[in-house]
Amino acid sequence: MNRRQFLGAAGAAAAAPAVAVAADLQKQLRITGLETDVLHFPAGRVFYDAIHTMGGAHEGLVLRLQTNAGITGWAYSSLAVIPGSADALQQIVQKALKPILVGQDPAFPKRLRANMWQALEYAGVQGLNQFAISAAEDAVWDILGKAFQTPVYKLLGAYADRCPVYSMCGWYYPNDDDLSQFRKAIESAFDEGFSAAKIKVGRFSLQDDERRIKLAMQIAGPKRNIMVDANQKFDVAEAILRGKVYEEMGCYWYEEPTVPYDHAGYARIAEELEIRIAGGENEYTKYAFADLISRHCVDVVQPDGRRAGGVSEWMEIGALADAARLPIASHGGGPGDLQMLLAMPNAIAMESGSYRGRSNTIEQLHMVDSAVLAPVTPGMGTELRPEYVEKYKV
Repeated sequence: MNRRQFLGAAGAAAAAPAVAVAADLQKQLRITGLETDVLHFPAGRVFYDAIHTMGGAHEGLVLRLQTNAGITGWAYSSLAVIPGSADALQQIVQKALKPILVGQDPAFPKRLRANMWQALEYAGVQGLNQFAISAAEDAVWDILGKAFQTPVYKLLGAYADRCPVYSMCGWYYPNDDDLSQFRKAIESAFDEGFSAAKIKVGRFSLQDDERRIKLAMQIAGPKRNIMVDANQKFDVAEAILRGKVYEEMGCYWYEEPTVPYDHAGYARIAEELEIRIAGGENEYTKYAFADLISRHCVDVVQPDGRRAGGVSEWMEIGALADAARLPIASHGGGPGDLQMLLAMPNAIAMESGSYRGRSNTIEQLHMVDSAVLAPVTPGMGTELRPEYVEKYKV
C-alpha cells in the first residue's frame, strides 16, 4: 500500500463513525407535528415610551415542533400591545406553515425558510407573516441544537462565550412628575451591575428630555453610559434639533429618531449629527437592512429577532453589518437572541431587563461584569418552563 492509499484508507476509517452518525440522524430526524398555545397575560404596571403604552393585558404564542426522534423544538413570539395578535399569528402558523414543515428534515433550515417564504409571499413577508416564519425557523434550530446536544451558537460558529448587556430601564411612568420612579429604576439597574442604561425620550418637550438625561447621567457617573431612545417619534427636523442636544449632553447613542421606513430621513439625520444613530428594530429581513446600511443611515444595527427574521436571516444581517464595519446590538434580548450574537464578531450589546428574577425559560441567563454568559442548554434556550405555560395558556 503506497502513502496515498494509506492516507485515503485512514481518512475513510476516521470518517466512518461521523458518516454513520450523520446518516442515522438523517434517517431518524423528521418533523412530525406542530403545536401552538396562545398565552394571555393580565395587566400589570403601566409604563410608556414616546408613542406606546405598555404593561396592559397582552398575549404571546408558543410554537412547538415535534420530531420522530422525541426532540421538540420551541419558539415564542409576542406583539405585546396589539390585542388578538397571538390568535392571528396562530392561524398563520397552523394553516400556512404547518403543511410546509411536517414531514421535513430539520437539518435544512434555509430550505425550509425559503419554502415558508414562498407559501406566504402573496400577502408579503413582513408583519405577522415574518413573525410566523421567524418563530418557526427558530424552533427548527432548537431541534438541531438538541439533536447535537449543544447550544445553537456553537453550531453557528461561536465567536464569544459572553455578550455585553445594557439595561432598558428608563421608561415613563404614571404620576412621576418628580422622576422618583425613573430614578429608582436606573439606580436599581446600576446596583445590579449593568454598566449602561437606556432611557426613553421624546414623549414631552425637549426641556423634559434634558431633565431626564441630566438625572440619568448623574446616577450613572463618568464610567457608565446612557443611551436615549425616541421610538420613531420625531420628523427629521425635530430629530436633528433634539439630537444635537443629546449629543452635547454626552449620550452614547440616539435610537430610532424617526419612522423606520424613511431611510432618506435617517441618512440626513446621521449626516447632521456626530452622536451614534441606532436603528433597525422595526425593519423586516436582510433586504431592508441592506438598504439601511448602504445609505449610511445608522452607526449601530439593531435587528429584532421577531421582525428581522429567524436564525438564518439574523446571521446574514450580521454579516452585512460586519462587511460595512458596523456593530450589531440586538433589540430585545433573551437566550434566542444571544445565540446569534455570540456567533457574530461585530456584536457589541444585547438589550436586557433585570436578571434578578426567575426567567420564563428553562435556560436561566447569568450576568457577570455587565455581560451575559453563553447559554448552556442544548438548542436555542427558548423552551419555556412547563408551569409558566400552564399558568397563562388559553
